[in-house]
Formats: sequence, structure tokens, C-alpha cells
Amino acid sequence: MPTLRNKVALITGAARGIGADTARALAGKGAKLVLIDLDAAPLQALVAELGDDVALAAAADVCDLPAMQRAVDAGVAKFGGIDLVLANAGIASYGSVSQVDPATFKRVLDINILGAFHTVRAALPSVIERKGYILVVSSLAAFTAAPGLAAYCASKAGVEHFASALHLELAHLDVAVGSAHMSWIDTPLVQDAKADLSAFNQLLAVLPGPLGKTTSVQACVDAFVHALSRRKRRVYVPRWVGPVGWFKAVVTSRIGDRAVLPHIPRILPLMDQEVAALGRSTSARNVALDDVAVDPS
Repeated sequence: MPTLRNKVALITGAARGIGADTARALAGKGAKLVLIDLDAAPLQALVAELGDDVALAAAADVCDLPAMQRAVDAGVAKFGGIDLVLANAGIASYGSVSQVDPATFKRVLDINILGAFHTVRAALPSVIERKGYILVVSSLAAFTAAPGLAAYCASKAGVEHFASALHLELAHLDVAVGSAHMSWIDTPLVQDAKADLSAFNQLLAVLPGPLGKTTSVQACVDAFVHALSRRKRRVYVPRWVGPVGWFKAVVTSRIGDRAVLPHIPRILPLMDQEVAALGRSTSARNVALDDVAVDPS
């Protein structure tokens, strides 16, 4: 049976949510951890919980390739190399394309796409040397779009194809690459959107079938740990996300649009009004971390 004992896993977005709970689960299976996040305080608390013989904290912005390289180098120096990569860092913006703050829109693309590239680029020499595995976190949003979340949807479609191209590049080197596709997970990202915007809650309510349902973090963690141990090509959470991907052409056709289109003239202007009232196009948490990224001092 595959084992994670003494494997070294690098996780971005590790300070809370899926990243933190996956780190705990991997530590329970004997893995060593290189944990990266911009939010230093909860990251350090997590390492204190797990033990510094098990985990290394590196406060770094995934948009900063030299910082990511320093974090990887520190992990390699401490644990000898990197076997597994979970490119998990990601944020979302709120608001229509005509109203969303352009800088926030760009920040989403930078973190979600360039951040995945920087994570992989920095860790790749060690992963190749150890014939490891890379799991890039995409989303159900790669298969079906949502109004008011254009940056998030575009970025998750982008990282899916990034992972697919990477898979082709690395297969002959015995390095495996997968992409993970989840529906709404009860993470800080989704919790913040629900708290900030009644329009987001209304959007979830009109999405057809299970598309508007929120799944537990634990279900996602279980799937990620299984994928990391088995070097899975695709990860779907819940499992019904897989068929949505298979039928993407139908989901994004006029047939698939029918359930949502009638509600957009009501929900999207409300979202834009609420975003304007907030004075920000993303969560307060992300705004605070953006300030850290601009001025690390």
C-alpha cells in the first residue's frame, strides 16, 4: 500500500482551511511538511501545534518567485527534498466585470495562476529528483462559470490546463501531476463571501441540483490525502463534480444557462451594490494580506 511516512509535502495556502487541515492529516500519517502562506501568525501557530521536527513555516507570497524559491530551499535544507506539492493557495474577487476593482481582479489571477506556476517552478528540481507528485487545486469553476466571479472562474480554468500541460511535460520523468476540482467547500473563502454578500447566498440558492451545495472541509481533506498517496490524475469533491466536467459542453450551452440566466438581472446588480457598499471587491482578510504583500515590514 502507498505510504506517506517520511514523504516531504509542500503546501501553499497552508495557514487555514483546506491547507491547514490537510497538513494536519498528512502529519498524522508521518509526512514532513513545508508550509507556505502570507498569513504568518496562524502559520506559525500551526507549526507549533505540529512540532518543528515535523513542519517548517515559510511566510511568503506565492506571487513572489524569489520568496517561493527561498521557502523551498529552506524546506530542502531541513528535510532533504520535496516529494509532494499541493498548490492550494487561492482567492476570489466579487462583482461583475464592469464593476469589479481591476487591481483585485488582477490579484486573483496572479495568486491563482502565477502562484501555482511559482510554486511548481521553485519545487520542481527536487520533485523531479525524487520522482514525486504535484497536485494543483483547480475547481468546479473550471467546468461551469458563475456570474460575479469571473476572475476566479478564469483562474481555475487556467490552472486546470496548466496542470494538464505539466502532466505531459513530466510524465517521462516519472513525476505525476493531478488537478483537484471541488464544489463550494466550507472554507474561509466561501464563508467570507456568504458573510459579505446576500447576493452570493441568493446565487447559491438558484444554482441547479447540487451545484449550490456546500461541502465540508473534511471531505476535501480526505480526497486530497488519498490523491497525494495514490498520485491521482483527477480529484473530484464531491464525486458528482466529475460528470459535470465530462459534460462541460452541455453545462456551458444554452441548455445549461437556462437555470441561472433568469436570475442574473436581479442578483448581479445586487452584488455590485453590496460590493460598492463594502468598498472592496474581495474579503477583508484578503485586503489585509494584500497590504502585507505590498509592505512586508
